[in-house]
Amino acid sequence: MSCCDENRLMPVGEARQRLFDYFKESPDIVHVHLLNAAGLTLAEPVVSEIDVPPHDNSAMDGYAFNSKDLNSKDSAGEVAEALSLPVSQRIPAGFAPAPLERNTIARIFTGAPVPEGADTVIMQEDCSEADGVVSFPASFKAGAHIRKRGEDIRAGSEILAAGRRLSPQDIGLAASVGVGQLSVYKPLKIALLCSGDELLEPGQPPEPGKIYNSNRYLLEPLLKQQGFDVLDMGTVEDTLEATLAALEQAANEADVVITTGGVSVGEEDYIKAAVEELGGMSLWKVAIKPGKPFAFGHIQQTPFIGLPGNPVSVFATFLLLGLPYLQQLQGSTWSHWPTTSMAAAFDVKKAGKRDEFVRVKRVVSGDSTVLKKYPNQSSGVLSSAAWCDGFALIPAGKTLEIGEKVDFIALSDLMG
Repeated sequence: MSCCDENRLMPVGEARQRLFDYFKESPDIVHVHLLNAAGLTLAEPVVSEIDVPPHDNSAMDGYAFNSKDLNSKDSAGEVAEALSLPVSQRIPAGFAPAPLERNTIARIFTGAPVPEGADTVIMQEDCSEADGVVSFPASFKAGAHIRKRGEDIRAGSEILAAGRRLSPQDIGLAASVGVGQLSVYKPLKIALLCSGDELLEPGQPPEPGKIYNSNRYLLEPLLKQQGFDVLDMGTVEDTLEATLAALEQAANEADVVITTGGVSVGEEDYIKAAVEELGGMSLWKVAIKPGKPFAFGHIQQTPFIGLPGNPVSVFATFLLLGLPYLQQLQGSTWSHWPTTSMAAAFDVKKAGKRDEFVRVKRVVSGDSTVLKKYPNQSSGVLSSAAWCDGFALIPAGKTLEIGEKVDFIALSDLMG
């Protein structure tokens, strides 16, 4: 099955929508321990059953008392400079205190419950204790240094929404309300194949006409970082027979198949032909720079993503097109690239026919931050991907003057 007009460059927005419109059921839901949940996608919301903090507690090591018990004037009617109260109890963290006796003060430690009847904590640095009596300034602030019950989280409130990719902070938040397990989507299994007889594995000695396979070592960590399981199928030799066998095996064993290289129109490019024989192409050739030969389709019933062969094209198209699709397939909510409008420290004199994603870095210039362009924007210069911290989007048909604003897409926002 062949895809539509092969001479047409599909606009980036249309290509992205084509991916998102491809139907695929969400993965199974599994329950995992908190310590195994990082990077996975939450399938069901987390609702707190408790208040956090669960009780008023002290924010300081110090002394707890009731400000209403105190008279700030001395026996002669003058304003007192210091006040004194006897210590009636000691309250460490994790200890359930007795109600505070009237006209007494309690020794208290950070995180310990404030006893019933106390409304203020004064820091130990501002106090002195002798013979069981504490003296402290009369200029205290009533209500100071107490964390109120539920000031962080109220019982019954949703603290984590379904579709969220779980960060260590999220997992800590779930732990803070006593949740021990989370319902998450079972990680997708991604089969990764690299095409090209010219590829050498790192560690092998150099050979004439060969290059090292950087794409495998770029993509596999990216996929694992996103919480996916990776079925690494290595390099496929450049024959149609080998390509058909590898793709069929990958489709039978994985939820999604990703390839690098072999989707152009050269005589040694077999990926496209093999996919069309085993399933079909939904799109091929996108109006994006770098990465025009990006492809998407299916092998039998398994989604297929065909990335270009040049390493920067792999980097850009995976982050901008492939990863959002995988995140949606994994159950994450995704609507658009997160962008910031920033001034460019470079110009574009000639309008291009494709949306260009320029590798840039944010740098401080005077009182503002601008986008500096990597000098060599070739799709084979992988050092630009290691140097940059995002992409500047130059839409097709547009030129750019130095200082003009462009949409900036941070790598950290794309990768989460």
